[in-house]
Amino acid sequence: MGLLDWDHNAYYHRLLMRQLPSPCTRVLDVGCGAGAFAAELAKRAGHVDALDRSPVMIQAARQITPANVTCILGDVMRDPLPAEPYDAIVSVTALHHLPLDDALRRLSRALRPGGVLAAVALPRPDLARELPAELLAAAGHRAFGAAFAVFRSSGRGGWYRLGPGHASMPKVLDPPLTTRQVRQHATAALPGARVRRLVFWRYLLLWQRPIEGGLASTGRLSGGERRGRMPAEPPIGAA
Repeated sequence: MGLLDWDHNAYYHRLLMRQLPSPCTRVLDVGCGAGAFAAELAKRAGHVDALDRSPVMIQAARQITPANVTCILGDVMRDPLPAEPYDAIVSVTALHHLPLDDALRRLSRALRPGGVLAAVALPRPDLARELPAELLAAAGHRAFGAAFAVFRSSGRGGWYRLGPGHASMPKVLDPPLTTRQVRQHATAALPGARVRRLVFWRYLLLWQRPIEGGLASTGRLSGGERRGRMPAEPPIGAA
């Protein structure tokens, strides 16, 4: 772990938080890891189910999450999901561990009408189409890392410091699908799904479950999102 390394997953927490509908009573965090994002979600949602198949991660999550988070040891593809539908299902770097088509269909059935699926995950490198993003990520990683290190050393917050559970998190060094392939799979499995490449080696997938009868959504999608534009990258901020 180098001095300039920082937590790309935590950097995109705010982007996912902005996708939560309002009101947001129940949220499922798929692949919750050590529970950092579930703890953030608990500030916005009435209740959070934090699911992970790693006993080590669930034990760590139970140490830091508040009372309105239920940490569940289980496999999202094999174990039954709670019967009551969710207002939102979110995931940080878990989708690329799963069979995408089956996972998207399974998760979509666990949403209420108007509910939101929002996920950040790792794409397979696609230099032919994404070379500018790769170059920007490489330069930005070091520049941001230097700035964050200065802010941390001055006592101004954590600034995306890698957590103690980072080393034990499961890692996929060779994700199976490029951003373009994820988009193809997602739109086939969930018509209306949107996928775009993010700068720091992630993609964003968004989908809102239709409401029967074509009624307007109760979600908190911005005007730009309702017109089909994807949300922008988060601004720099303390974490």
